[in-house]
Amino acid sequence: MLALRSGRDLPLRVVSSLTLLLVLAASLPAQPDEEPTEPKRRPPEVSESSPLPPPYDDWFLAARPFLSLAEIRVFFSLERDYQRDAFIDRFWAVRDPYPETARNELRERFDYWSKAIPEVYGTFHDARGRILMLHGRAANVVPVRCSQNRPAEIWVYPESRRLRQPFFLVFRQRSPNQPAELLSADEVVALLGSSACQSLSYLNDALNYVRTNPDSYEYLLRRVLQRPRPSSEEWLATFEAFSTDLEAGTPELPFEISFEFPGRYDSRTVVQTVLAVSGEEAAVGDLRGHRSIDFLLVGEVVRGDRLFESFRYQFGHPVVSDRPRRVPLAFQRYLRPGEYRLVLKLEDLNGASQGRYEGKLVVPAVDTELPPPPPTDPETARIFAEAAEAVEAGRPTIRIVPPGGDILAGFVRFDTLAVGPEIDRVRFSLDDRELMTKTRPPYNVEIDLGEIPQLHSLRVEALDADGEVVASDERFLNAGSNRFAVRLLSPTSGDRYHESLEAEVDVQLPEGRSLERLEFYLNENLVATLFQPPWVQPIALESPAAAYVRTVAYLPDGHSTEDLVFVNAPGDLEAIDVQTVELYASVLNRSGRPVAGLEASDFRIEEDGVEQTLKRFDWLTDIPIHTGIVIDNSASMRSSLNEVKVQALQFLSQTITSRDRAAIVTFNRFPRLAVPLTNDLQALGGGLAGLTAEGGTSLYDSLVFSLYYFTGIKGKRALLLLSDGKDESSQFSFDEAIEFARRAGVTVYSVGLRIPPGVARSRLEQVAQETGGQAYFIREVGELEAIYAAIEEELRSQYLLVYQSNSLREDGDFREVELTTRDRELEVRTMSGYYP
Repeated sequence: MLALRSGRDLPLRVVSSLTLLLVLAASLPAQPDEEPTEPKRRPPEVSESSPLPPPYDDWFLAARPFLSLAEIRVFFSLERDYQRDAFIDRFWAVRDPYPETARNELRERFDYWSKAIPEVYGTFHDARGRILMLHGRAANVVPVRCSQNRPAEIWVYPESRRLRQPFFLVFRQRSPNQPAELLSADEVVALLGSSACQSLSYLNDALNYVRTNPDSYEYLLRRVLQRPRPSSEEWLATFEAFSTDLEAGTPELPFEISFEFPGRYDSRTVVQTVLAVSGEEAAVGDLRGHRSIDFLLVGEVVRGDRLFESFRYQFGHPVVSDRPRRVPLAFQRYLRPGEYRLVLKLEDLNGASQGRYEGKLVVPAVDTELPPPPPTDPETARIFAEAAEAVEAGRPTIRIVPPGGDILAGFVRFDTLAVGPEIDRVRFSLDDRELMTKTRPPYNVEIDLGEIPQLHSLRVEALDADGEVVASDERFLNAGSNRFAVRLLSPTSGDRYHESLEAEVDVQLPEGRSLERLEFYLNENLVATLFQPPWVQPIALESPAAAYVRTVAYLPDGHSTEDLVFVNAPGDLEAIDVQTVELYASVLNRSGRPVAGLEASDFRIEEDGVEQTLKRFDWLTDIPIHTGIVIDNSASMRSSLNEVKVQALQFLSQTITSRDRAAIVTFNRFPRLAVPLTNDLQALGGGLAGLTAEGGTSLYDSLVFSLYYFTGIKGKRALLLLSDGKDESSQFSFDEAIEFARRAGVTVYSVGLRIPPGVARSRLEQVAQETGGQAYFIREVGELEAIYAAIEEELRSQYLLVYQSNSLREDGDFREVELTTRDRELEVRTMSGYYP
């Protein structure tokens, strides 16, 4: 039984409480964070056209203070009880105040009040029940004896779980048997200002406050009635995306279905399902020459009266010439033996047709146990194959097993695969700094790589009992798949060589690229040029005097990278790192157009406030660029995504030349590399074909992922980031994403679609500003064409300024760079600094 605290014998304490409340309430801000709505009754189109069964109608009446109109619409559109149960579970999950714990405290409080309120007030329509549901019990409940026919009371809250500030509310019943109403400022003045109430001083305090601050009190009421916000603003759109209901009036898409049960994994049976669709009835999509048939499959597995699982698959089939007669769509689920109901909806993404299947699925127990799948990571498979070969050959070897995930930060465990009886211990070094030596297997180590992903070099050396290195391996961490680098494995700096040495080079190429040639130099004399592996070259020494060996690698497009090692050098020789800094800069006039014709003398560069000397200056109008189109395909982008794809491909078709490369990254809850770097417009169109909108928004993770992918690429690099919302589910924080952007040296142009002023908008602006780009905010997708044209013009019209830092700092902290022109009316865009 609900027990409400009475205030009949507390007039003196209430006076002090109200006085305190009135003072504190005066400091409330002028505008609310959100304008909540306060419907007086259930929307007619909902209550009349879609009545709910009694258990769900009761839930709706109790949960009404928490529901938005959009959530009401979706809830009343559901036709099956298991869908309603799934909606309710998800509804509370996104409002869990402490999602990291097993309990959902808000749902527990709701379950308590939803039972207690009808016992006390007889109905959920009583406004006091709504306040209890949102804020819990009041500290004091003070009756107002202004009229015998209209019972009223004041509820006093020093604070509540949701409003961390004091407030008071006034309720009134039109008659003793009617539900109570929450009074507005005008109604409070009319009630408390009557002659029957003026003799009570604490009521006069409340009256005077509301009378002199009506706007503040109305704002207070809006804050009090504000619905708890879900952790994901896009949860509802995601929930709808998993619906298996057909849209009214859509043409039928027929398909055949078959099942097989080839074996089991552990206690679950493998259920292989194949849908056969007529290719002649499917629509063909065409994106810049990429023709394809694309389908979206949504499925529900129901066990008993509960939704057991739901899933989505997208299928794409390229159409090279004629359409295929039949298109098989296969997917695999793992279910325990038993009886289920399977519901499927198949949608033609290039047309309007949809098909649906609902039927019983009996999953048998299967004796055949399937073998585990082979390693999906080709690098891991290669390492194990190499180890097996080493065992057969009887030679010692050690290899670093790549850890899971591409982006590595925090504490990461690294395992090695060491083979050979000669191995006595293993030494680990990070960035040429020795970490530890393990004297017994397993030879692994856990390393703190820091909160921000950075490029590191991990080296392992297998030593024999005499301390000699018998095998070694080295791996770059957070290098990305596009890093172009060479490293001289031998000779080794510090060792002494007499008549000759053997130079061996490790080459790391960008994904999908080939090496044109590798040159070896002794001092500045070219010794040899190699065009194919092995990258090993004997070099004769003229004398045992100090010298250096240099290697330079070239890609077919002219990009190069090099490494250098001193040999036979004196022991006291110190290697000094001279930091060469490249600044790609845009200079714009007041109209936002690029400014050409400036000279080196027109610029001034300062690093940490100290002026720097230019070593190179160029005006670049046709530089090769590497561009990443990063597209938000979360659920809220559903109405805009098709036009966004068209605009993105239009930009690429006008911008990308044979010397350029572009990649496409899409993201919702997770980022995905849709198309790796290429200049093939048909491949770029294929990466966007059939792209659908679903899930939440992991903006910061996707920014880090995209920047990571561009790590190691030389020259001009730019990301075009399009999003329509704030971050909801990233593992990286905004500050970590900004730090990573500073280290990456990639220019980011951010485009916000229908994003109001606030935190999400300011953060897109900060990302662009820190990296030398620009932020744009638009209302309609059609505005993208002009924005993309401006970005293209800016990318093709840039200044390259190169200097060697004269900083004497030896730390690795951020160094601020400021680039200005003599004409202060010109806007200069470049990176805000760098990490050495």
